Amino acid sequence: MSAKPRATGPATQTGNVIRDSAMGLVPETVSEIIALNSHVWRESLVSPALLEIIRLRNARTVNCVFCKSVRYDVARADGLSEDRAEMVADGYQESALTPREKAALVLADAYLGFPAGVDAQIARQVAADYSEAEIASMLVALMCFNFTSRMAVSIGGMPEDPLPIMEVSIAISAG
Repeated sequence: MSAKPRATGPATQTGNVIRDSAMGLVPETVSEIIALNSHVWRESLVSPALLEIIRLRNARTVNCVFCKSVRYDVARADGLSEDRAEMVADGYQESALTPREKAALVLADAYLGFPAGVDAQIARQVAADYSEAEIASMLVALMCFNFTSRMAVSIGGMPEDPLPIMEVSIAISAG
């Protein structure tokens, strides 16, 4: 991981952490990314706390230092404590997360690992806890989280050390 960014954010800062990142160098693209992120959070068929759990699993898998440090306010308001967020680490199967939360992480791991290789047992486990529409909603969210975190990592400039946990408002997705 490079400590030196390959690109930096725009010279003019807007106060929106997404627009002010290197993603903001292409306003047409960043506007679409922000709109997609907004739809993911505002129109999901699963709870904000559950979305945050799979977002954090993605962040840990991709190793996006920035993504790992963010906690969305809507997930906190939905009851996701920092103690629960920390259970998303490897070994979550033995954690105090609910069976439904663990099934969401199984789905995330399958998507992030080798989606074409999901075995029948994993598919049955996820289908037992979620409707087809909820699974589709989580997969759309995972795709969004995955491509944005991979973009952030590939641009470079990730700090070597973890950042402090910071709560951000879903309003960053408003534009």
